[in-house]
Amino acid sequence: MSEETKQKLKGYDTTIVYNYKEHPNVISGRCDNCNNAQFESSVHNFIFLRKCRNCGMTKSI
Repeated sequence: MSEETKQKLKGYDTTIVYNYKEHPNVISGRCDNCNNAQFESSVHNFIFLRKCRNCGMTKSI
């Protein structure tokens, strides 16, 4: 990531999978870390994961 992109992030740790119940979206349909609206979705062990395409922040929905 460029230095300009790092400054726009809000400091969430992108190596942690956040739980949606504990950390709901600040703005519906947007990443809490970078405000991006594009996600990659996957299912592992019946858990729906949503990962931001820009910064990599992951939430289990």
